[in-house]
Amino acid sequence: MRNAFAAEMTSIASIDKRIVLLSGDIGNRLFDNFKKNTHEQFFNCGVAEANMISLASGMALCGLRPIAYTITPFITARCFEQIKVDMCFYNVPVIIVGVGGGLSYAELGATHHACEDIALMRVLPNMTVICPADPLEVRLALQAAVKHEGPVYIRLGKKGEPMIHKEEPDFIIGKGIVIQRGEKVCLLSTGSILPVVMEAAVKLEGVGIKAQVVHFHTVKPLDEGLLADIFTGFNLVVAVEEHSLVGGFSSGIAEWRADQTSQQGRLMRIGVADKFFCEAGKQKYARKCFGLASEDIAEKVLRFHSVK
Repeated sequence: MRNAFAAEMTSIASIDKRIVLLSGDIGNRLFDNFKKNTHEQFFNCGVAEANMISLASGMALCGLRPIAYTITPFITARCFEQIKVDMCFYNVPVIIVGVGGGLSYAELGATHHACEDIALMRVLPNMTVICPADPLEVRLALQAAVKHEGPVYIRLGKKGEPMIHKEEPDFIIGKGIVIQRGEKVCLLSTGSILPVVMEAAVKLEGVGIKAQVVHFHTVKPLDEGLLADIFTGFNLVVAVEEHSLVGGFSSGIAEWRADQTSQQGRLMRIGVADKFFCEAGKQKYARKCFGLASEDIAEKVLRFHSVK
């Protein structure tokens, strides 16, 4: 994902000179091509993320289109006040990009884990929250965010994420994408956990359940029209996220559903438990510890589906 981001940044910045990239002292080699072609549009802000957000907001007020990039917890939790006051209060078109969402940096410990960033960002007025699923969606998300007039948070994985889409989808901020059609059970996902959800759908099909899979790349605003159709048409709706179950994607769905008068589908939520991950291991192991492996998701769905 981060390679796709760097490539798309280089492409759009070479055309639009308003685009400036601010880095929190990471990705220096990653952005070699960017600096080679548009060196005057690159700013290494060092380990001063709060200042980076304020600088980006000031640039936006001067007519530039800043994109600030660093590791997810350092560009969300560390500078939350600056995002709230300098970006969202003034509703400026700054894009913040967090790399390593969820448990991508599992082996580096709690300082680098990002299981609360969606909750932090989606609570802010004027903020749009986008979680691409694959490298193609990263490119499309960046293109859409540059055209958006207001603050945007883009949550990336790290590297090695598989390509999901065989052809370019119709990517519109606030609109979900149906990945595969099914009946009775609908699996909803956001971000880089989507391939695991699709594997879970394959396992469910092996036991006779053809699940529909829908990707909500935009967590805020949610595609409420699509949600209404899903909860009307499916007996069981399962929201899966690599984020805390407190305040994330599935919480947004639950909040929306609580305000509806007639929705027949039951909601099941699968995500990171409300605790720190204090073991040593990479992302795949961390996901397994939290019940986010494909077989765990399928098992939970089967167990929940059997309850009448």
